Amino acid sequence: MPMTTLTLPVLFTDTDGRARFRDEPLALGEGTPVTRLSALQASGGCQFRQSAVGFASGFHCTTTPQWLVVLQGRMEIGLQDGSTRVFGPGECFYSNDTLPAGATFNPALHGHRSQLLGDEPLVTLFVRA
Repeated sequence: MPMTTLTLPVLFTDTDGRARFRDEPLALGEGTPVTRLSALQASGGCQFRQSAVGFASGFHCTTTPQWLVVLQGRMEIGLQDGSTRVFGPGECFYSNDTLPAGATFNPALHGHRSQLLGDEPLVTLFVRA
């Protein structure tokens, strides 16, 4: 039986200002029984990025909501609560942990950190929402 939904991770800013992950279903209501499709999603352009071995960021917020797709390598996203999620080739998540309106960025409260895992460069695709 073909899948009728995909479950995709969403990184978002919760009501307390902290970044969190939640999994959201995406309906696959178009296409054929063999190749199920979602509805067309809006986008505002895309960028490719290559990060060198050893890459790690400090805590930061997403400036523009976007899909992040890992093409090569593995990356870890860490949250303020100490939890992490790892994404490898072919995996994606929706990054929308923007700074709350009127807030001043506080690296002890807001955002997420990211780092490359392993010994090969990280290649990612960012698709603006």
